Amino acid sequence: MNAVSLVLTEPFRAGTWKRVAYLLLALPAGLVGIPHVLARRLLGQDLARPAPRRLVLHALLATPLNLVAVVVTVYGWSLVPMNLVWPLRAGDPAEAWGGPTFAGAWAFHALIGGVGFLLLMPWVGRGLTALQGRLAVRLLRGSPTGESAPQPHAPHNDAPQPQR
Repeated sequence: MNAVSLVLTEPFRAGTWKRVAYLLLALPAGLVGIPHVLARRLLGQDLARPAPRRLVLHALLATPLNLVAVVVTVYGWSLVPMNLVWPLRAGDPAEAWGGPTFAGAWAFHALIGGVGFLLLMPWVGRGLTALQGRLAVRLLRGSPTGESAPQPHAPHNDAPQPQR
């Protein structure tokens, strides 16, 4: 699939709407202690139930990011219908962007605000969920690979090494 078709079809993919659901639900899920369930179901992360201290740590550190993500998601996606139906909320088109004609103002709002944000918001959502997913994996699993492997130690040998 080429880049243009990917950009044009991304708003209509199931994965986009799973990410939007994650962005909207991550804040309450993190606060009630089930972020691992949400990340597993909507982002496909392989997370088991973490220790309670990890849930508390996640709630404290992820809440600011989750709050920003909710605000950006709600605002960005609300701009799409708000600008597509601009004539229903419009006042005087002479003062509006794209004016002074009604058709020019509507075309400007529909193309830039409506279609523009329809094509932009899936990519904003990808970025935000990638950041949230990495944070969740790191805080809930403990390491990017999922296990806290002990550091390998070299055997201690006091014997003198032969010279070469």
